[in-house]
Amino acid sequence: MRRDQRGFTLLELLLALAIVGALVVIAFGGVRIALASWRQGEERAEAYQHLRGVALTLARTVGAAYPYNAPRSDTPAAVLLFGGTAARLEFVTQAAAYPAPVPVAFTAVVIELGTTGEQRGLVIRQRLLPNRNPFTDAVVVFNDPTLTELAFSFLDDSGAWQDTWDVENQKRLPKAIRISVGGTLNGRAQALLPLTVPLRVGTEPQ
Repeated sequence: MRRDQRGFTLLELLLALAIVGALVVIAFGGVRIALASWRQGEERAEAYQHLRGVALTLARTVGAAYPYNAPRSDTPAAVLLFGGTAARLEFVTQAAAYPAPVPVAFTAVVIELGTTGEQRGLVIRQRLLPNRNPFTDAVVVFNDPTLTELAFSFLDDSGAWQDTWDVENQKRLPKAIRISVGGTLNGRAQALLPLTVPLRVGTEPQ
């Protein structure tokens, strides 16, 4: 037997195992970082698509706003059914966010941001017309607690944006309504650029 033939020493074997272990740890760390980044991207895309879907629904409903005259309460006097602030919008539309099971021409809609009680986040209320108390008796048809930001502004005849719209002074609908939405989904905040929705129907009361 030749004495100059020998295998790896224990020290060499331990060094090789240590190097292989370090490479495995580095590889798994990279995979874990890649998976976390992919998951974050998916959650961000999901939050964006959710907000976009809500915003497009609001834009479709608001874009079909109609200058509808009817009693606002139990009093017989007819008024233009429209009112808006930065956080709440009341109007009549020909394209309700959630259509009735039977064909209806006009629906009173209230869109607001709920901050207290059971309804938090985006709240949409509807009531079929003709009816008394179209806004105060409207029932909740949609509530999205993930939407935490909602703002409206109104374009007047001079081209300026207003935070509120009082039909008693304006006597008509605004030329356009700007909608800003933002929300939190899966712990991630997301916001969209404001949507400007022109009112397609004539803005004069009918």
